[in-house]
Amino acid sequence: MDGKDLIARVKEDNVKFISLQFSDVTGAVKSVDMPVGGLQGALDDGVWFDGSSVEGFARIQESDMLLRLDPDTYAVLPWSSPESRRARIFCDIFTPKGDPFEGDPRGTLKRQLAKLESRGWIYNVGPEPEFFLFKGPNGNGVHPVPHDSGGYFDFSSFDEAVVVRTALMDALDSMGLEVEVGHHEVALGQHEIDFRFANALKTADNVLTLKYTVKAIAAQHGLTASFMPKPVFGINGSGMHCHQSLSDKSGRNVFFDAKDEVHLSKTAYSFIAGQLAHARALAAVVAPTVNSYKRLVPGYEAPVYIGWAQQNRSALIRIPRYTEGRDKAVRAELRFPDPSSNPYLAFTVMLAAALDGIEKNLEAPKPLNNINLYHLDAEERQKLGVKELPGSLAEALTELSKDEVVKSALGATTYEAFVNAKWQEWDDFRMRVSDYEIERYLETA
Repeated sequence: MDGKDLIARVKEDNVKFISLQFSDVTGAVKSVDMPVGGLQGALDDGVWFDGSSVEGFARIQESDMLLRLDPDTYAVLPWSSPESRRARIFCDIFTPKGDPFEGDPRGTLKRQLAKLESRGWIYNVGPEPEFFLFKGPNGNGVHPVPHDSGGYFDFSSFDEAVVVRTALMDALDSMGLEVEVGHHEVALGQHEIDFRFANALKTADNVLTLKYTVKAIAAQHGLTASFMPKPVFGINGSGMHCHQSLSDKSGRNVFFDAKDEVHLSKTAYSFIAGQLAHARALAAVVAPTVNSYKRLVPGYEAPVYIGWAQQNRSALIRIPRYTEGRDKAVRAELRFPDPSSNPYLAFTVMLAAALDGIEKNLEAPKPLNNINLYHLDAEERQKLGVKELPGSLAEALTELSKDEVVKSALGATTYEAFVNAKWQEWDDFRMRVSDYEIERYLETA
């Protein structure tokens, strides 16, 4: 919608304040709030803000940044009170010279998507973000307590978990996410809410929306919602499996080939090959925290080994079963991203890796069907040519530093800001004394 339509909607919704939102390089949502009376001026001229205090944005001498509103991202925040109703609008970031800011994560994804547009293709992503609900407003301190005792797809006609998840889905649906299903996940207190796939930019906006909406609604119920990849030792962590496909402007699924045994086109095979070839570098961006690598270990359904397969959930990329007549549903599910990632940067590098495979006509390796990769020893994996994901954030960052395709997709400004933030995170972790070390070494060393 245009500015005139937006102002009419704001008036109709009785909105009093507008939250102009963007993300820093780590994926944290930032906001500049304004009374609704200033909306027309903001649409016409943008809104200036100080970028020097935002992670990865600017040096102190480059602090002035301009927010340009994207009216199509307007949504009322359903938890705001009627007397001070608030809405949000996502923004793109520009420099004082009027150029798109190279360190804007949303702009970084837009630049990568522009490369795809030249081919007449659209990159569609359908993520499955998992999260935990913990008791208490602060997760009961450093050792969080799961909110419920349900298991995978457990049903209860009326319990607290169902009530909260229903409220979450209702709020997300009101914000335009087209929620498809919500269900209990494997671990205690773990949940998943899936929304309809869309182009990568809208989907990235939706992931950020889901995360802060879930946290806000959970807080209203006296709970803490966490998208931390591995908040509790000994149980499954939270991933964000991403179902991906390419379509042309007419809506035809570029991945589908009726003549292929598994209904995949040559483009789809090269797409898969590209992501597998760059998987170790991708890890730094799609699994970007120290804690991410506590999830990516054998035994908890998270992928560790680099390969693809039909239906096999131990593989890094899974091709779901084809249903006759559902050509548009043919897709590749990338299983190692987690919800702590910045979705704009995650989708940027996922697409860049895939496009590299397509441009180079890479051939996908042999599928690892009917093989439980977790049960293979190192020698067996070596014979199959199956490599492993990095075992730590430091190892992933080192792999990223050697991958020019992924670095180029991020751009020099975003790459430098991202790796600086992540090496600082690694150093903070490396120097911290953990509970495990106290228990293990205090009396035995």
